[in-house]
Amino acid sequence: MAVQIVQPRIRGFICTNAHPAGCQANIQHQIAYIKENTSHNASGINALVVGASTGYGLASRIALTWGYGANTLGLLYERPADDRRTASAGYYNTVAFHQQAQQDGFFAESINGDAFSDEVKQEAITQLKENFGKIDILVYSIAAPRRTHPRSGDIHNSVLKPIGDSYTGKTIDLSSETVVPVTIEPANDKEIADTIAVMGGEDLEMWVDALGEAELLAPKVTVVAYTYIGSALTWAIYRDGTIGKAKDDLKQRVDVLDEKLASQYGGNAYISVNKAVVTQASAAIPVVPLYISILYDIMNAKGINEAPIGQMQRLFSEHLGPGLQPQLDSERYIRLDDRELRQDVTDAVTERWEQIDTDNFHELSDYAGYRRRFRNLFGFEVEGVDYDEAVETELTF
Repeated sequence: MAVQIVQPRIRGFICTNAHPAGCQANIQHQIAYIKENTSHNASGINALVVGASTGYGLASRIALTWGYGANTLGLLYERPADDRRTASAGYYNTVAFHQQAQQDGFFAESINGDAFSDEVKQEAITQLKENFGKIDILVYSIAAPRRTHPRSGDIHNSVLKPIGDSYTGKTIDLSSETVVPVTIEPANDKEIADTIAVMGGEDLEMWVDALGEAELLAPKVTVVAYTYIGSALTWAIYRDGTIGKAKDDLKQRVDVLDEKLASQYGGNAYISVNKAVVTQASAAIPVVPLYISILYDIMNAKGINEAPIGQMQRLFSEHLGPGLQPQLDSERYIRLDDRELRQDVTDAVTERWEQIDTDNFHELSDYAGYRRRFRNLFGFEVEGVDYDEAVETELTF
């Protein structure tokens, strides 16, 4: 037993600990949202969620469970607590998910390990065969900094860099909370290739092939992966940068998978383009924290902002729920970023972006909200949680 008072340890865009009660409250809030906003409750759906402990993957798992009664197998790569530090936020999120799923009578299993590895893929296949059967939906939501290739053993590290020319723009220094210029040098060919290896579509392809060979893909199976396009303000380091190249690779492979699934199972593979959200990964991308701070201030004022759980509720209730046919754009994307990219929103964001500096960025943005949401990710500053109370930190799921 490890009962202690937990206070945040934050350095810039890194939080090195997490609060179990705060993470549990976050899960409860998301579950309540789905219960209040989803009228469906189909049963018998088997879902595999690869990347199930935070962000859109976690929100997908919650939406599928409490919205559709799905049986879920979640894949995550999170740190349990030890003598020196708390568990990671994703670990506590998973503990809270399992506690509530069991209480509400939903079947759920999780595997904590490297989803890029053949060993974890085989462990998932064994779990599915023993406890689930064929899967109806595969959600792929991995945002990883590195990947050890299961065939070659090579280690690939992803980078957030422009391609071709260096980029100079504005960003928030999260330590000093000032608006500062930032210059990022362009990626070399190896960095581009490594980023594609980590964040592209090869691993998803491997998952689908492994599940197909194990005869675990159900008739009319649906595969969905997530991407981000965003406004032109972020394109230099995102859409037109190394991550954008990786997402192009993902798109190409998903289109091939769609044809394969359609011919063999009557199924489909899609990519959902989601809106910008506060995550530890996005906080590390120069420009993005400032962009999100401005964006959220504008979207909140218009009453059109959504947290990840709201996005995933909309994804499954309007596009990918049982019996639904998704609405696709001309490139076969599901567009959940429609509100972020509304012309009135992008015009307002661009206008503020040109004006913003250290002296006025608190007035021209919702940086206070950004900072709060960032800390919320780790279970801190969550409404209703008593942070002066000692909590058990060594939990299991």
